[in-house]
Amino acid sequence: MLQFLRGSFLMKAVGVLISALLTLNLSYNSDKNSKDVVDPGDYDNVIIMIGDGMGFNHIDWMEQEYALQEANMFALTEYHGQSKTRSSSSPVTDSAAGGTALSCGTRTTNGAVGTFPQDQYGMFYVPMNLSEWAQSQGKMTGIVTTDSNAGATPASFSAHVFSRREAEEITRQQIEESNLYLLWSASCGLVTDEYAKENDWLLIDTSAEFEALEEGTRSFGQFEGDLWNPQTGADSPSLSLLTEKAIDMLDDSDEGFFLMVEGAHIDKHSHSNNAESMKIAAYEFDLAVKAAIEFAENDGNTLVVITADHETGAISNENGNFKFNSGSHSGVNVPLLVYGSDNFIKNGEAIDNKEVSRRLAMAMGAEPEQFPAAVAVK
Repeated sequence: MLQFLRGSFLMKAVGVLISALLTLNLSYNSDKNSKDVVDPGDYDNVIIMIGDGMGFNHIDWMEQEYALQEANMFALTEYHGQSKTRSSSSPVTDSAAGGTALSCGTRTTNGAVGTFPQDQYGMFYVPMNLSEWAQSQGKMTGIVTTDSNAGATPASFSAHVFSRREAEEITRQQIEESNLYLLWSASCGLVTDEYAKENDWLLIDTSAEFEALEEGTRSFGQFEGDLWNPQTGADSPSLSLLTEKAIDMLDDSDEGFFLMVEGAHIDKHSHSNNAESMKIAAYEFDLAVKAAIEFAENDGNTLVVITADHETGAISNENGNFKFNSGSHSGVNVPLLVYGSDNFIKNGEAIDNKEVSRRLAMAMGAEPEQFPAAVAVK
């Protein structure tokens, strides 16, 4: 009994200590950036588009191969800055920590998803992510990715786990707790029709089901084909089609929406140094960017931000001759491109990856002291 009480006291003491550390950390974040650049609540709709592993030279290489003109990412955006990538544990981030910085406004240790480095197991507190913040403002929320739903980046916007490898727990949180309106991805092999239906989702896994999907239907997409490559002719929609329809589905909300779109295979093909597949994936992501910005142009109250969690492959460009120099991530700055705001970032400005999330939260109504936010675990 005494041992149990000591354990309980220790747990409480650790919780109090973590709470104090988080308070100091969150206060530091807010005070550090007190000269705010985004007016709270400026936008009905916010779209963040993440080219996983995409550096500046990825865009240049794709542009040289396919466009013969400036890529949509550069041509259609109004402000071109940079995001400074790292995690709390390393100058070189992985996608889990990189995604957490972009979704939760805090850097964490590599491998962790949606948790603070001070409480990596999420025993006491977890950081609110942008999907959760948008929902607190009454907005509809969605995630679209070419990766599995349990991939590190979509997980960072929909779950809180110690390790990115916890696919079952990530999927459980997404299905049972996330309150997302739509999540469309490659299949993780863990979601059944019955499980989805029990939690008020419609499971879709073919192009025909996707095309027949009606507004007002909450849907969980689990597609088998290559979403990054429409050239395969597989029975699945492409990333650009997913993006267009996701916007149509979410745009019904009176309070607006938040959408995260990820082109995951820029990273995957850069790891393997597969240049041709990487360029196809980057081009498809670029078409998704075009779809989002065309909607924003017509809507007039939508912010679109395009960035990456990190660069993969260390691509060099010597007079138009591109090559991979690595199969790993690097710690260089990555593109941060903006449409719809003249004060989100200045041309040429470089800001921390975690600051991107804070500014997006402010665009959706957060005051400077409200995001990042620590949420007590029940």
